[in-house]
Amino acid sequence: MPKRENTLSWDEYFMGLAHLSALRSKDPHTQVGACIVDANKRVVSVGYNGFPKGCSDDVFPWEREGDVLHSKYAFVVHAELNAILNAPRPVSGCTLYVSLFPCNECAKAIIQSGIRRIVYESDKYADTDTTKASKEMLAAAGVELKRLDHTVRLRVEKIPNPEQD
Repeated sequence: MPKRENTLSWDEYFMGLAHLSALRSKDPHTQVGACIVDANKRVVSVGYNGFPKGCSDDVFPWEREGDVLHSKYAFVVHAELNAILNAPRPVSGCTLYVSLFPCNECAKAIIQSGIRRIVYESDKYADTDTTKASKEMLAAAGVELKRLDHTVRLRVEKIPNPEQD
């Protein structure tokens, strides 16, 4: 029997892990996931957007509109930063897979941490000043950018537990 041919590429596989991580996000509007991978194709860390440890997602705001203290933007930690902070070892030289192009604040952390390559899907904020600043910094720092030409889709279903049947 011949081997199976239609498998995921490495980029699709690791982007799938980023999407799986995004499913942990409780943000009702935007779920973003990130996966950091080393040169040996080993997963170093994952992250998703959410509030910092100890900050209840039942207390802090999820709103997108309103003043700073009544919207999520002053409180949410982005997926990229969470993945960097969650890493059990340095991420220098690694690739970051992320479902949404990094903002300027995350770009700074990515550059400072030594990540050398970013693979991303959506660039829906490309025309904003913060994304333009992000791209300018990443280019100046020599971080390689690759946009996937398609969206990696996950089909996640609850798998029945045979012990509960």
